[in-house]
Amino acid sequence: MLKRLLPLFLFLVAFQGFAQEKVSLDYYMKPGYTYNQDIPTPESVLGFNIGEWHVSYDQVHMYMKALADASDRVKFEVIGRTYEQRPLMMLTFSHPDNLGRLNAIKFQRAQLRDPSESRNLDIEEMPAVVYMGYSVHGNEASGVNASLLAAYHFAAANEIDEDLKNIVIIMEPGINPDGINRFASWVNSNRSIHMNGDPNNRELNEAWPRGRTNHYWFDLNRDWLPVQHPESRSRIAKVQEWKPNLVLDFHEMGTNSTFFFQPGIPSRNHPLTPSKNFELTEKIAQYHAKHLDEIGSLYFTQENYDDFYYGKGSTYPDVQGQIGILFEQASSRGHLQESINGPLSFAFTIRNQFTASLSSFEAAVAMKTELNNYMRDFYIDAKSDADADTNKAYIFGLAKDNGRTFHLADMILQHKVKLYSLKEDMTVNGVDFKANKAYIVPLNQPQYRLIKGMFETRTEFQDSLFYDVSAWTLPMAFDMEFMAVNSRILNLANVEEVNTGLSMPQGKVEGAAGAYGYAFEWNEYYAPKAAYQLMDKGYNLRVAHKPFEVSAELKFGRGTILVDKGRSGASDQAFFEDLQATAQNTGIIIHSVNTGYTGGINMGSPSIDVLEKPEVALLVDGGVSSYEAGEIWHLLDQRLEMPITLLPTGLVSRADLNRYNTLIMPNGSYGNLSGSVTEDLRNWVSKGGTIIARGRALNWLSDHKIGEFTFKTATEKDSTLQKSYANFSNDRGSKVTGGAIFNVNLDLTHPLGYGYEEEELYTFRNSNQFLLPSENPYANPLIYTDAPLASGYVYPYNLEQMKNTAMIRVSAVGRGKVIGFVDNPNFRAFWFGTNKLFYNSIFFGQTISSSSAR
Repeated sequence: MLKRLLPLFLFLVAFQGFAQEKVSLDYYMKPGYTYNQDIPTPESVLGFNIGEWHVSYDQVHMYMKALADASDRVKFEVIGRTYEQRPLMMLTFSHPDNLGRLNAIKFQRAQLRDPSESRNLDIEEMPAVVYMGYSVHGNEASGVNASLLAAYHFAAANEIDEDLKNIVIIMEPGINPDGINRFASWVNSNRSIHMNGDPNNRELNEAWPRGRTNHYWFDLNRDWLPVQHPESRSRIAKVQEWKPNLVLDFHEMGTNSTFFFQPGIPSRNHPLTPSKNFELTEKIAQYHAKHLDEIGSLYFTQENYDDFYYGKGSTYPDVQGQIGILFEQASSRGHLQESINGPLSFAFTIRNQFTASLSSFEAAVAMKTELNNYMRDFYIDAKSDADADTNKAYIFGLAKDNGRTFHLADMILQHKVKLYSLKEDMTVNGVDFKANKAYIVPLNQPQYRLIKGMFETRTEFQDSLFYDVSAWTLPMAFDMEFMAVNSRILNLANVEEVNTGLSMPQGKVEGAAGAYGYAFEWNEYYAPKAAYQLMDKGYNLRVAHKPFEVSAELKFGRGTILVDKGRSGASDQAFFEDLQATAQNTGIIIHSVNTGYTGGINMGSPSIDVLEKPEVALLVDGGVSSYEAGEIWHLLDQRLEMPITLLPTGLVSRADLNRYNTLIMPNGSYGNLSGSVTEDLRNWVSKGGTIIARGRALNWLSDHKIGEFTFKTATEKDSTLQKSYANFSNDRGSKVTGGAIFNVNLDLTHPLGYGYEEEELYTFRNSNQFLLPSENPYANPLIYTDAPLASGYVYPYNLEQMKNTAMIRVSAVGRGKVIGFVDNPNFRAFWFGTNKLFYNSIFFGQTISSSSAR
């Protein structure tokens, strides 16, 4: 009994003993090591020891540079920059002999993916490679602080010199620099010298949007596959360059928990991940357990967390012959916080993360041959799987949208996947793919399993619980034509490999200066960007609500934008040059129109509306979802290059709403908007404003009579008298719609449907909010089909509830409109297929007939 109680005793002592005292380096370092005195300690550079204050990212940068300058075991490089222009650091640790031949090591690792070469490799002599990534969530700070201790140990510990001959460590000490700095600033500026750990303390309750996310409030741990942000792109380039055996991902969880390391729940692993991956993860876990036992820390494994979504840091490696390992440390969220296990000090959380870094190092050295053999066998097996697959490639593309096609191709290329451009028109199963507007991804290549993970649809699962999304089929996310093709079709295709990178296709103006007018269609992804640029220059833009034709060869559909000089005062030549510049950088084709006497409708038709330049305010702060607000901010700021106002909900009562014609309310709680604010919003909309609202914002608007939105409220009936208590959590979790893809029908004649070619559309849903269609059938531009599930898991009752409900409903308020979205059209910045619905709400919401939405 005493032996069993000893770890818990040590754990509680660790909590209690370092709650208030000055932390020494000896607290962290494992006994039995001596350190090179020429290598600077963190305290000698920072002026304080780790755990006493939260390091800012610039301090991390300063220390890592000092370490690299002092040690011949360390290589320092900047691999990119964040949105806020902080350098993204990557450090390489190894024996000096290895650092002198890094290119040769990388060359060998590339051969591990090639079965024709890997059989000839001397696996026994190959070093293992470990990636260590800390604090992808900026307010999970024990990771980034532990990285300084790990770096010091790998640079200075005398006893690991021989081990370093067998290993290369690539370390990213802070994956999310902008979030790390935001959080460090908060906790340090609210830190008391004499702490009491009260959870109500301001230090432990950071302000919105908190430090978890990057500059645009994105969760970077969900971006390993979509790679939509500079932090991810820089990291994935290095991971693909090095092909590490282990990928370590250091996180934090709730204060009242302990410490988690993988493997997670076996039944929730992705089926494309080999069972051997789990076996190796479990073997590595024994090293973590041994080291944590030595310091008396509590821990758990094979619970709560899974390895399903390949866009996370601990799962992305699993489909590439690597072992991803998630570490989750109970968080102090500051310097000291009470927990059910006693006072939880920041120093204690750091020590666990540092200990896991050392245990991972030990495992990698001991298992280097086994890990390299696993990667070699993984790709040999992948080649066999590809040979046996009746499908030999995927083809995808859009004839009328270069932007979406480009972005999907570019995303795929980030992952060292071979991609080929189609060089002649091709029809596959009745679908036309156009030359230079479609791509083919062969399956017979090393990344076979990753490609399958990108393109497959899946509706049957071993488990009904998911830590993250259950589907992310990339062509569906882009609402793009795609299909698998067999070897005969693949062999007939005239293609050219894309081996020098991709650039966005440039647009052009067809015609000359001085035309009667100019027109461009709305089907290109960046047509809204072009529209805003031209409006911002003072040109007059109008939208055609009916088709017209200039000639038999030149026909335009609904949503076409007509451009003239308006009151800009520009000369014909200056106007033409602006059109050319806009077309080139947005990829659109602008056509000259030389007469107003066009077929269909004429250029002065009442079916053409003048557009107002969008003046957008995005509500933020308070109960607003920072994720969704960030997605919208990123979409408009980065992609459309449109200035918007981030309007805190607490300032709405004082703001002059007449500055804006569009107000966006992301999903969230709006309880702090009340009284006169409600009346102000209602009056503003009634005068012609447009509100674009999502999720629970619709409930708030409807409750306050700003638009009408009604929801299904029925719950599933269950007459069972007794159920197993042990199944309670799983039964409840199975009813959560964590993220799946669904089929919806779009009214292409509605202004919100402009720019789309097909009525069938894919939408992403991660909620159980079921919006009833309006009794006015013209106010329901997007409806779920009666067979909505396209890919992913959904609880059967929820699927039934979803059928034939509304995804978008428009409600008139006076002369204005409220456009309500149930689903998030901008999910994680890679759901390109529904972005245009959101764009259309901004640009065309003003043109929707109020009588059609009553």
